[in-house]
Amino acid sequence: QVQLVESGGGLVQAGGSLRLSCAASGRTFSNYVMGWFRQAPGKEREFVARIDWVGSITGYSDSVKGRFTISRDNAKDTVYLQMNSLKPDDTAVYYCAADRRLANTPAAFAHWGQGTQVTVSS
Repeated sequence: QVQLVESGGGLVQAGGSLRLSCAASGRTFSNYVMGWFRQAPGKEREFVARIDWVGSITGYSDSVKGRFTISRDNAKDTVYLQMNSLKPDDTAVYYCAADRRLANTPAAFAHWGQGTQVTVSS
């Protein structure tokens, strides 16, 4: 079992930036594909970004492409999500997830963090 703990959420004005972190423990971090998902009130959880085991392959949803960057530091067992040019529509709880397979859907990820709130004001 891998444990995930997100941090870095908060309140920011539109156009601003935040960096989310997700610290992993319990298993070998480099064995896992890491993903970021988000869920706004009344909406389903949606894919944001994911990164492969060594950080060479990344993927993004169309809504964040060009504004968000996912990265990982396997020496620190941590994955990051740099969020720039934030919009009010980015407001959601952001979740970190891990799985051994390369995928983009929430159902494909076995391990989840507790989430961190990101609120973007207009």
